[in-house]
Amino acid sequence: MDKTDYYSILGVSKDASGADIKKAYRKLALEWHPDKNKSSGAEEKFKEINEAYEILSDPKKKEAYDQFGHAAFDPSAGPFGGQGGRTYTSRQGAFTYAYTTSNGGSPFGGFDFGFEGFSDPFDIFEQFFGGAARARQRNLNTYRIDLTLKQAYEGIQKEVNVEGRKQKIKIPAGVTEGQRIKFQNFFLLINILPDDNFQLDGRDIYATQKIAFSTLVLGGQVSIKGVDDSSFTLKIRKGTPSGTLVRVKGKGMPHPYSRQRGDFYVRLQAEVPIRLSREQRQLVEQFKKMDL
Repeated sequence: MDKTDYYSILGVSKDASGADIKKAYRKLALEWHPDKNKSSGAEEKFKEINEAYEILSDPKKKEAYDQFGHAAFDPSAGPFGGQGGRTYTSRQGAFTYAYTTSNGGSPFGGFDFGFEGFSDPFDIFEQFFGGAARARQRNLNTYRIDLTLKQAYEGIQKEVNVEGRKQKIKIPAGVTEGQRIKFQNFFLLINILPDDNFQLDGRDIYATQKIAFSTLVLGGQVSIKGVDDSSFTLKIRKGTPSGTLVRVKGKGMPHPYSRQRGDFYVRLQAEVPIRLSREQRQLVEQFKKMDL
């Protein structure tokens, strides 16, 4: 099913000003906020509203959306999917091989629009209202919590001590570094600890996978382990160069307040054996003689 037009979701025209877009979002967010609207579809509707505002409130994202529609943020949508870098891609099933020719914000080069949104999109009162509501917000303490990348990816329920009182809190899946979440009587600042196997850039996850040289040359399949310990199979094409970056769509960090997900990038690195048997060494020497 095609996604609903973002302008239609907010009820504004394409030439609406930033102030008009913000005003429309404020009205709809108040109407559909799950804390106030108890209807069964309120939360999904609110996520949809927030997703539309994330795009239309950002001039660069809005420009891309006006030109290409939803395809601007779909990595599989050809040369204009994920505006920003110049990335040549080759599709193979669910996977996209990405050859990036310019550097950007990610650890391995390239740049895509992210869906970072607000620090806490459900806390619209702090975003839009002043006066007594803002004054009450200022009186709330902020506490930092350390999470592993896996905990941030999956979400977690924790028991914390707030001003001498034990309290159970639920942290949604997909929180990111520096995100601030408002609870009833305090704010929680998210700190994601470094991970030995994965790097997080916005909602995209990066990993390096060592691959046997023979597999890169002849092609084959390898098992890739994800952040949540689940595995998926990645097909390696014949003649894949060492260092190739493979993008797996929709395997990155989820978004707590929308249906968007980041991507999972795998850097394929040729594995060089430290020790060789006599037979293996002979084969390598024969290969060297034939190497042009």
